[in-house]
Amino acid sequence: MKFNLVFAVCVLFSNHVQAKWTSANASIMGTNIHVEVWAEEASLAENAIQTVFDEMQRINQLMSPYIESSELSKINRLAALKPVIVSEEMFNLIELSVGLSMETEGAFDITFASVGFLYNYQEKIKPKTVQFNQAVKAIDYRHIHLNPKKTSVAFDHPDVKIDLGGIAKGHVVDTSIELLKGLGIQHALVTAGGDTKLLGDRRGRPWMVGIRDPRNKDKQAVTLPLSDNAISTSGDYERYFEQDGERYHHILSPKTGKSVHEVQSVSIIGKRSTLNDGLSTAVFVLGVQAGMDLINKTPGYEAIIMDKHRKMHYSKELKR
Repeated sequence: MKFNLVFAVCVLFSNHVQAKWTSANASIMGTNIHVEVWAEEASLAENAIQTVFDEMQRINQLMSPYIESSELSKINRLAALKPVIVSEEMFNLIELSVGLSMETEGAFDITFASVGFLYNYQEKIKPKTVQFNQAVKAIDYRHIHLNPKKTSVAFDHPDVKIDLGGIAKGHVVDTSIELLKGLGIQHALVTAGGDTKLLGDRRGRPWMVGIRDPRNKDKQAVTLPLSDNAISTSGDYERYFEQDGERYHHILSPKTGKSVHEVQSVSIIGKRSTLNDGLSTAVFVLGVQAGMDLINKTPGYEAIIMDKHRKMHYSKELKR
């Protein structure tokens, strides 16, 4: 009888502990979403996770280039014809994107979409030469004109299109964590594709965050112990196809309009996911030397780069 009592208590204790960690997955914004939260009550955990999923859907409806009614699609349709008044959230993110373009000397540039929309990676379609040569002229962040007083966006080139795919997921991870804080959550993880942000630690120990091997989805190239921090990874394996021995992927050089091949993946570690997201793209485009030079002079941000020869490179502080 004593054995049965002890066994029952152990089972109850085990269930009670396991119930505090709650996780869920979803497919939103064209990527995999993963959320883990620690909460005393199951109802709070469920509400917290649903809050994150709702936020992801909200941002998707606002910033998806594939949804005709989105604010981003409206900008792409009309901004070359007249200034388009946009929400403060959209204006701020475009303004930040243009600022990153200036800081990275154009390595990060949301007008890459002027060429990028001509690719269909699932169908292995690339732009025809005539299309490409016309569209590549529109890639230049200086074609974007912002009016802070009116929160309006205008383009000075008829073929300009923008895509926030290189920064929007970082943004929604940031906003999701803030919403969780507002609900009283103190320990959580939110992942949207290659962007992960951590709230607190994993109850007394760090989160172990893996950076996947660019050529083996089942293998981790690096595993990092992180707490109350964020990490974003850009890789040439996210959206791509191979044709005639060449790899066509979605990270395009704003200078050439073509896929960049000096590196296979870039991970940026820093407190703000929005900046991590943009910087990971910029460093990918810049390559190992120029990319590391940028990160080493950016306080609070670190980088891990795997080059095309699969050699790992670390920023100064990570080396230490």
